[in-house]
Amino acid sequence: MNIEDFMLTCPSKRFLGVECPGCGAQRAVVLVFEGRFSEAFHLYPAVYTLLLFFLILGLSFIDKKRKYGSVLMALLMINLVIIMVSYIYKHYFLHT
Repeated sequence: MNIEDFMLTCPSKRFLGVECPGCGAQRAVVLVFEGRFSEAFHLYPAVYTLLLFFLILGLSFIDKKRKYGSVLMALLMINLVIIMVSYIYKHYFLHT
């Protein structure tokens, strides 16, 4: 059994034939856990900031004494910028 057998299929790519800004994130996370860090970044540049976001989000549920809202909001904004810039770069500069 392989981890790729359990990955979700992107509805946008499957039904419309167009990759969404999240395409590649699952495979990039698998590459990080396999220790293939450079490949993960090239596949999905926001993988490390997304992992950090989810780590801090989980920590915020465990540690109720500290306020993580501003850190989470900053990471959210950074992730959105990275995701959109890499999506635009991939679709408008690499495919032309």
